[in-house]
Amino acid sequence: MLFPTTIVGSFPQPDWLIDREKLAGRFPPRVRAKELWRVAEPYLQQAWEDATLLAIRAQEDAGLDIVTDGEIRRESYSNRFATALEGVDLDNPGSALDRSGHPNPVPRIVGPIRRKHAVEVEDLKFLKANTTRKVKITVPGPFTMSCQAQNDHYKDVADAAMDYAAAVNAEIRDLFAAGADIVQIDEPYMQARPEKARQYGLQALNRALDGITGTTAVHICFGYAAIIHERPSGYSFLPELRGCSCRQVSIETAQSKLDCKVLAELDDKQIMVGCIDLSDMNVETPEQVVARIQRALPYVAKERVILAPDCGMKYLPREVAVGKLRAMVAAAKILRAEFAT
Repeated sequence: MLFPTTIVGSFPQPDWLIDREKLAGRFPPRVRAKELWRVAEPYLQQAWEDATLLAIRAQEDAGLDIVTDGEIRRESYSNRFATALEGVDLDNPGSALDRSGHPNPVPRIVGPIRRKHAVEVEDLKFLKANTTRKVKITVPGPFTMSCQAQNDHYKDVADAAMDYAAAVNAEIRDLFAAGADIVQIDEPYMQARPEKARQYGLQALNRALDGITGTTAVHICFGYAAIIHERPSGYSFLPELRGCSCRQVSIETAQSKLDCKVLAELDDKQIMVGCIDLSDMNVETPEQVVARIQRALPYVAKERVILAPDCGMKYLPREVAVGKLRAMVAAAKILRAEFAT
C-alpha cells in the first residue's frame, strides 16, 4: 500500500487515568512519577488496559493502517523502560539537563546497566490481541537514555550508552519474537546533542539493532511541541542516520516547516514524514496534510513515504488528536488516488 498511516507512538491518555494538568505542567519525567496516576495501585493495571483499548479503537476508527498501544501505561516515552533496568538507583536520583536546558531528576547509574526482564512484551501482546492491524511498539534509544541519566559508575558515558544498547537489543529481540510488526527506537537526543551523537550515539544505536531482522524505525525530533516551542528550520543530526541499520526514519516537517531536501540523503530508508503540527490545536484539512507530504516527494520516492504526526500526541486533547488523525488518513487517500496510475 502506498502512503500507509501511523502515529509516532503516544496517544492522549484519558483525564480519569492521569492528571493531565500536572503532566503538562512539568518536564517529561525521567524517573518514576507515580503521583501522576489518578487510579489507585490495586486498580491501575485494569485501568491501563481499559485506556489502551480506547486508544487502539480510536486509531482504528480514524483509519490508521499501523497502530500502537498509545504508550498509555507510560508516564513518559522513556522512563518506564529506563527505570526497569539494573544498575540504576531510583531512590536517590541524579540530575541532568533536559533538552530545554533545565535540570530534571534522572536515574543515577551506580552499576552496570543490564536488562533484568522484558519490559514491554506484555504490552505488545495485549495490543496484538486487540487489533487485526499491523502493530508498532516503541522503545527509548540507548543514546537518549544515556543523556537522561547521571553517570556515577562508568569511566565514560559512551560505555554506558553501549550497555543501554545491549539492553535495548535484548528487548527488541523479545518484541519481534512476540509478534511485533515494527519496533521504533526513540532517539530525540541525537538532535539535541549532535556532537555526542556523532562521537558514539550512532555506534550505540547500531549496537541496539545488531542482528535484528524485523522492521525497525528510528524517531528523531525537536521535542514535544507542548514543551519545546521554538523549532529550527533544519536538523543538526539527520543525514548521519544513513549509517544506521534501521529500515525507517521518523522525522518532523509540519511545525518546523523543514527543508525536505535533506531527506534525499536518506535514500535507502523509508521516511515517516511528520505531517501533523502538534503545536496547533486547529485540525488540519486533508489538503493541508497533502501539501506537507508533497514537499517531501521531490526527495523521497512515494513508495518510501509513511504518514505520521510530527511527534507523540500525548499532550493533545483527545478530540483534537482524533481530528488530526482523520485528516491525515483522508490525505493518504487523496495521495493514493493521485498516484494510483
